[in-house]
Amino acid sequence: MLEPGDLAPDFDLPNQDGETISLEDYRGQRVVVYFYPRADTPGCTTEACGFRDRWDDFEAADVAILGISDDPVEDLVAFKEKYDLPFPLLSDESGVVASLYDSYGEKKMFGNTFDGVFRNTFVIGPDGKVEHVFEGVSPEGHADHVLETIA
Repeated sequence: MLEPGDLAPDFDLPNQDGETISLEDYRGQRVVVYFYPRADTPGCTTEACGFRDRWDDFEAADVAILGISDDPVEDLVAFKEKYDLPFPLLSDESGVVASLYDSYGEKKMFGNTFDGVFRNTFVIGPDGKVEHVFEGVSPEGHADHVLETIA
């Protein structure tokens, strides 16, 4: 797992509009990069809406938010629109970027084993280094916890 002080792995991923977003685009600004398993599922919706509901507070603190899952771009469009999410959602269909952040691997659910995204969050500082790591987070109240930690 990445640790505070580690240089955050850079990435280039398509957002919900198919435009390429790079972590490098946010150099000089603090960024919350959160990995979530599946768009429009109960936990992921709770987490995303938590960030949405605190959006003004993140903006006031000059903190960008990037949500990353292995969903295809088409699924991200519907998710973003349905819940009026004000931040980019990025598609990492291959799980390569999530793997760089130790947020992708074997999961088990309902007796099935499959590869998927783990619910982890990273706060990246303006210098591109990891400031905070939240591993295996609970979606409820997560945005509040991130804001408290940043403050």
